[in-house]
Amino acid sequence: MESSSHQELFRLAHAVLQPGFVGTTAPDWVRRRISEGLRSVVLFGRNIVDGEQVAALTAALRAENPELVIAIDEEAGDVTRLEAWSGATRPGNLALGAVDDTDLTERVARDIGRELHAAGISLNYAPSADVNSNPLNPVIGVRSFGARSDVVARHTAAWIRGLQSAGVAACVKHFPGHGDTAVDSHHGLPEISASAEEIARTALPPFVAAMEAGVRAVMSAHLLAPAYDGELPATLSRRVLTDLLRGELGFTGLVVTDGIEMGAVSGRYGIDGATVKALAAGADAVCVGGESAEEATTDQLAGALVRAVREGTLAEERLAEAAGRVAEFASWSARRFLSVAPDGTRSDIGLVAARQAIRIHRRPGAPEAVLPVVGDAHVVEFSPVMSLAVDGRTPWGLAEPLCRLRPATTSVRLTEAEAGPAGGALVPEVLHREVLRPAQGRALIIVVRDAARHRWMSDAVARLLSARPDAVVVEMGVPVGGAGGAADLVTHGATKVAGIAAAEAVTGSLTAAEPLSR
Repeated sequence: MESSSHQELFRLAHAVLQPGFVGTTAPDWVRRRISEGLRSVVLFGRNIVDGEQVAALTAALRAENPELVIAIDEEAGDVTRLEAWSGATRPGNLALGAVDDTDLTERVARDIGRELHAAGISLNYAPSADVNSNPLNPVIGVRSFGARSDVVARHTAAWIRGLQSAGVAACVKHFPGHGDTAVDSHHGLPEISASAEEIARTALPPFVAAMEAGVRAVMSAHLLAPAYDGELPATLSRRVLTDLLRGELGFTGLVVTDGIEMGAVSGRYGIDGATVKALAAGADAVCVGGESAEEATTDQLAGALVRAVREGTLAEERLAEAAGRVAEFASWSARRFLSVAPDGTRSDIGLVAARQAIRIHRRPGAPEAVLPVVGDAHVVEFSPVMSLAVDGRTPWGLAEPLCRLRPATTSVRLTEAEAGPAGGALVPEVLHREVLRPAQGRALIIVVRDAARHRWMSDAVARLLSARPDAVVVEMGVPVGGAGGAADLVTHGATKVAGIAAAEAVTGSLTAAEPLSR
């Protein structure tokens, strides 16, 4: 291939980048880069005020290129961008997998797509097709449809059908599967110890189901899978992206990287090196901007790609091929987007699904009168530090919706610094002062989020239950075993609607038609 001009190489380099930016209006630098070949941008919570504002933002961006890919990471559930400030009105994957009604999953995903479409967004980095086979996984958890490959596969397919029927393209993630990991790839490099045969049997079927459902984009995972490549993370591995995904599985669509600034890859190779290696391995688009949303970063990465071509570390043919796939995807997604009429209808399908996901387990011998709670209650919410995938500002919990139903409800929220081992001998005093004393004469409701992953939290719960064995425990994360309360209630997620459904279950105001136990 004859070497292209410097300007043309920069156009190709811009074409494969998917940058984020700061602000709720279109920055001048983004508009300029679109004219210079940029074909995609990504929106985050920082770019969003409400639907009307996002629609104006996306319209301004598309004025520069009608086929511009405008992406977002809207899994719903705990990972929401559209509702980062208010709390998700639709449950996440674990709740949908717990209900195990693929028609319901498809309807929820269609509702998400309807709102994204109305806001002018054409690509959604969802769903997660990861099989959460490690219940202590620090980054997937409630983002997965469950721990069984068959459940995850059928709901992944249903979610994709629902989203894409609303005119928004899906991007299934995180290939080849992030469920059996114990490290958060935002900070370190996870490793999958399973053999290729085990991965093919457990982790890959949901991705195959996604392809059969018509997905045209796959996001790579920043993890090491020695069964395929003992040196390079999947995002940077030709053996994973080209040999496995394209060769063995036959995927012909767009391969997108997870955030290239994440520690699992940038910590080892730098953001420049990771970008070049990802393209060389077979990635077509590089997502960047979750933590590096600056014009300088986009310039830096475009320059790195051009230098790599000039120096021979990245074949110009590979860069051109990747840019071509982005262009092909952009045209396809634009046609799909335009084929669906905007729909401003509001739906309560998210609350319907959250209600159906509630599960209640009573301790043998515990009095039936524990639930529903008849009198006043005191609620303690134990709040962990969440993965960077979850916006830490997103409201969650039971206390607020319960207070709306029972105005006399009192509550406290405690972090590890306040209730964990760092407090040493003060822990019993804190729990007595903030929880047990205010709960005297009241029902005690203990709310946790992934208690099994946080020793400080499970220890605090054990202390409280030894003093108040009549307490109700509400798990708003991944349930692992039983908490040991007089009644354990599981929501399978910490969304706004999960809190509402849990409050209804606690007070007995859920309708008889909604299943509470299974």
